[in-house]
Amino acid sequence: MNDRQAILPVLSDVTLVAITSVAIRATVDALQASMERARFGEILLLSDQPPPAGTPSDVYWRQIERLASRADYSRFMLCDLAQHIDTSHALCVQWDGFVVNGGAWDPEFLRYDYIGAVWPHFHDGHNVGNGGFSLRSKRLLEACRELPFDGSDAEDLIISRRFRPQLEERGIRFAPESIARRFAFERTAPTGREFGFHGAYNLARRVSPDDAARVLRHLDPGMLARNEVLELLWWALTRGRLRLAATMIARLRMTRKPDPGR
Repeated sequence: MNDRQAILPVLSDVTLVAITSVAIRATVDALQASMERARFGEILLLSDQPPPAGTPSDVYWRQIERLASRADYSRFMLCDLAQHIDTSHALCVQWDGFVVNGGAWDPEFLRYDYIGAVWPHFHDGHNVGNGGFSLRSKRLLEACRELPFDGSDAEDLIISRRFRPQLEERGIRFAPESIARRFAFERTAPTGREFGFHGAYNLARRVSPDDAARVLRHLDPGMLARNEVLELLWWALTRGRLRLAATMIARLRMTRKPDPGR
């Protein structure tokens, strides 16, 4: 996570932010990796837990209520995030998604209110996109506070699919697929020219074998879905990543606990 760019883009209108009650160390690692590739107007860690020792001093911790489930996380993203953002945009990252190529930043990204990685399994024009690594305008965050939320869907599905037509009627601009593909990748094949990524399966490909095993070994039970664990296990076995494979086998044996917040 330390391939620092020679010239970093200056994103003074963007707040780098992570919101979590789990995987605090890995989340701070994701913030730090992003900070090594771009300069931001502000850097926030919103969590009920304080940052671990060694967290960069320019990461500002703001204490929030514990997010005990994914529904709690989605509710916070929709209803509460806006009050913490003072810049025109927020770059939302998670433990398994961060900036990988500062040189891929395009000021055109700021023309849009929402950009996330493309979801290739949707074919109706509403496939942008994933919220785990996403750029959101303050205007979008304010508009999301008025969306109904019953806990049945993840916040990025609510924004990008369920209520996208209503948001667009209010003037909210979603990036087209061509822009989203340059912004990030998740379930599409990367070109190596994207600004960032999301997904544990992509994380394991980007960091060293030891780092991947360390991060995934210490995740709370329930942080990875069974299909993600199986996918990572197969990938590790086919590439001789035996330590990572052992970590995935151990996770398969864990008793599944209630779904944690991000």
